Amino acid sequence: MTPRFAEFFQNHPQLILGFLALTGGLIWTLLAGRSPGVVRVNPNDATRLINSEDAVVLDVRADAEYRNGHIINAINVPRAQLETKLDSLDKYKSRPIITVCRNGQDSARVGVALKKKGFDQVHTLTGGLQTWETANLPLAK
Repeated sequence: MTPRFAEFFQNHPQLILGFLALTGGLIWTLLAGRSPGVVRVNPNDATRLINSEDAVVLDVRADAEYRNGHIINAINVPRAQLETKLDSLDKYKSRPIITVCRNGQDSARVGVALKKKGFDQVHTLTGGLQTWETANLPLAK
């Protein structure tokens, strides 16, 4: 059976490379959303944190995206400005904080930065604002 696999690999290198690239991309996508110490929450869990634990929502999208629609009472600190504005968030260290972006990738990275800065209760909205909208939850403009 081994000679047939070897023959297949030799005759179809593009298929093998394509398969490996797709597999690698899938693994990277699954692992990229995971961040040590940052809890991933769905829209229902985020709503519970906001309503019962006075969580702060940190929207890390660009200003223009934020103005087009954001979670009510969310604080906008674009990811590109995070380093310069991180100290202004210190007053929220004792409260749960939920990071939000468009699709969940940038907010997970911001969550890691907040953990390093000493924030204890860091959460990120899985799937970002897209999942919030899919769940038909309200947005402010």
